[in-house]
Amino acid sequence: MQLTSDPARREVTPLELFFDLVYVFAIGQLSHRLLVHPTWTGAAQALVLYLAVYAAWAYTTWAVTLVPAENPRTRRMLLGVMLAGLFMNAAIPRAFGDAGWVFVATFLLIHIGRTVWLLTVGLDRVNQEHFIRVLVWFVAAAPLWLTGAAVDGGARMAWWAAAVLVELAGTWAAHPLPGRTLDSREVAFAGGHLLERGRLFMIIAFGEAIMTTGTALTTAPYEPMTLLTSSVALIGTVALFWLFFSRSEHVVRHYERTEDPIRAGRSGVISLMASVAGIIAAAAGDERVIAHPVVHVGITTNLLLFGGPALYIGAQTWHGATLFDALSPARLVTLSALVVGCAVTTAAPAYLSAIIAATIVVALAVFEDRNQPGRERAKPLPPR
Repeated sequence: MQLTSDPARREVTPLELFFDLVYVFAIGQLSHRLLVHPTWTGAAQALVLYLAVYAAWAYTTWAVTLVPAENPRTRRMLLGVMLAGLFMNAAIPRAFGDAGWVFVATFLLIHIGRTVWLLTVGLDRVNQEHFIRVLVWFVAAAPLWLTGAAVDGGARMAWWAAAVLVELAGTWAAHPLPGRTLDSREVAFAGGHLLERGRLFMIIAFGEAIMTTGTALTTAPYEPMTLLTSSVALIGTVALFWLFFSRSEHVVRHYERTEDPIRAGRSGVISLMASVAGIIAAAAGDERVIAHPVVHVGITTNLLLFGGPALYIGAQTWHGATLFDALSPARLVTLSALVVGCAVTTAAPAYLSAIIAATIVVALAVFEDRNQPGRERAKPLPPR
């Protein structure tokens, strides 16, 4: 018997939420790693690890939209991925040291093993064909991951970055092979379920951001400047939360009506990937400011404070343009303001940069709250 995905919006099961807890741990590990290594090299390493971890979560989540979590085989798969994912995420702090093989072995076990599993569960013809191509792409990237684990230092970074680029190219292009491509409109797909999983994962990311702020607050001296910077961090996080969830029901309605849920789902997965990276960066910046509020920020902290929200807002602006063929002028102005703010405050005290970055984000949230009907009348994009 072939399995077909129900395009209706299904409930998220407790096991799926339990599965996500492994990735709460991963986000915390990545945030801490970025704080311990606040350099360009450290940021690049954190990005490569994040993209691998996110791919493990996203492709597993996608699989559960095709074979529901109520299926006993899916439950066993999720528990297996959780076990391997726990070791993969535990290896994050030492992935570019003595735990490289642990990280790569568990990542490939998840990535390739889950895809092989999908090919054995009786997918419909179109999905079966598609995941054969996905497996080819994953296997093609595997030697790059393995070679990186076998070398040290900058060479490992280069090999793993190449592997990530292959992974991203495959995701972006829907894993084509010569003469074999996917017409996503032919596929029945539970896009609403994937969207709901993405929204819950975003809540997890925000929860980790709050934990990062709280941890920084507990370790800093209880002085007026600590209370000020902690309050600014929380207000900025709340504004980012509102910017995502105030628009999410509009996106839900699109997923329910669209004739191409695969295209919508793929752009949503990519947008979520960048949005969560933005939250991680912003949380790391907030923690640095709480710990050292009066020092001059410098470019590193400024990129976290302004670049994190810019990445977050920019990803969602792109996602909205993909779904609705419309751009929000207010969000484009906000992105410009974040770029300018980052450039002009590099010599300012850390607390001042944090206040300016949070003010820009809050201003956008207030504007959109007062002009909600206007969001659907955004400026159309040029014809494609």
